[in-house]
Amino acid sequence: MLTEELLCCVLDIGEQMLISGAEINRVEDSIRRICKAYNAKRIDVFTITSSIVVTLQREDGGTFTQTRRIYKYSTNLDKVDKLNSLSRYICSYTPEANYIAKELAEIKKGKTYDLSVEYIVYAMIAGVFTIFFGGSLSDAVVSSLIAIFLKLSITLTQNVDKNILFVNIICSFVVGLLAILAVSIGVGESIDKIIIGNIMLMIPGIALTNSIRDIIKGDTIAGLFRLCEAIVIALSIAIGFGIASIFFGGMLG
Repeated sequence: MLTEELLCCVLDIGEQMLISGAEINRVEDSIRRICKAYNAKRIDVFTITSSIVVTLQREDGGTFTQTRRIYKYSTNLDKVDKLNSLSRYICSYTPEANYIAKELAEIKKGKTYDLSVEYIVYAMIAGVFTIFFGGSLSDAVVSSLIAIFLKLSITLTQNVDKNILFVNIICSFVVGLLAILAVSIGVGESIDKIIIGNIMLMIPGIALTNSIRDIIKGDTIAGLFRLCEAIVIALSIAIGFGIASIFFGGMLG
């Protein structure tokens, strides 16, 4: 039978899905299916990028509502997959709330990569994209080194301010400045290829893709919210690079 405790666990699953990069339709469908498995008479779910609201009506007529406010996002498709598997298990076997809470806690712990691995991956991705877009080998090396500074900047800036716009402006400014310096001293050859390689690490690709999927699925409001968010993030990245170019672009002359 549905209880406040069980609904809290269901919202925990939806919250973690949304935080980890799942699309709105997946979050709402998972919540709806789980509640239906516990014989909810009526299920009303409303989800946008920053909030989840669920109202349930039980067979005995009891009604209750819970809300979750979402403050941050990340990309963890492995966690999304595990949460999907947990949702399917819950729908099939309808376990008690304490079991769900225990499994969810294990998923939250999850496997994380060492910071050194993240630095290496950032460097590899930036270098490969620089070559992909026509940069030279020296541009790729410079781009890889700058990507390490980019990851360091993201880590340090997020410790000061969690605002994604502020983080993107500062980090893109650092990347632009380092790219200009590298080309001005003759280490790199093409500033635009170096910058492009690092921009690819910052572009909100998953947010943009999910917004289109949400709109296609009929979640127009949620999709437009996410699309606007992705556009604003992209603009903040452009602002950071623009500031670096305006104030330090003359060094190339």
